[in-house]
Amino acid sequence: MIYQNCHNEKILLQLASSGDSEAFSQLFSLYKDKLYSFTLRLGGCKEKAKDIVQDVFLKLWQNHTSLNTIENFSSYIFKLAQNQFLNAAKRMANETLILSEIQSRTDAYRVIPEEKLECKEVESLLNEVLQKLPPQQKLVFKLSREQGLKNEEIAKQLQISPSTVKNHLVQSLKTIRKYLNSNLDVAGFYFFILSYFLFKK
Repeated sequence: MIYQNCHNEKILLQLASSGDSEAFSQLFSLYKDKLYSFTLRLGGCKEKAKDIVQDVFLKLWQNHTSLNTIENFSSYIFKLAQNQFLNAAKRMANETLILSEIQSRTDAYRVIPEEKLECKEVESLLNEVLQKLPPQQKLVFKLSREQGLKNEEIAKQLQISPSTVKNHLVQSLKTIRKYLNSNLDVAGFYFFILSYFLFKK
């Protein structure tokens, strides 16, 4: 093809900005390995680095009409990768804090036998909302919370990426929280029940 030996970024950017997917693919080929190595140096794992590279180029293609306005594409794309990495790190930190808080509350309540008598009703609610989840989302949730599989193990079993597994878990937790919250009157009890069933051993 005519772009195989074309390394003039300006030309590639102009072509890509007009919707030329082959020119965009050439840009991807020129930078994917560099971005991957850069992300690894920032502290990311191999799988996360691959995801970030894909996310960066997805964003670029979604806004391809403005590619020809970028003065220094190299600096721009590395800055974009850095921002993607930092945003992913922040999301992971926030989720870790939330899950740690839920786990600590679970441990505090688990020794109270009276509460277990009321769990059957909420377990029924939990089963109801699980049936409302999309099939793959429900499967990922059960493999994680009921069988105790790690994200990487689930990803391998279902032949999807670990980040997809994580997204499914985040979305399922949001749905469950919303459903239980709308069906339980006492916020504190709701929080305990949710914690109990998500982290029971």
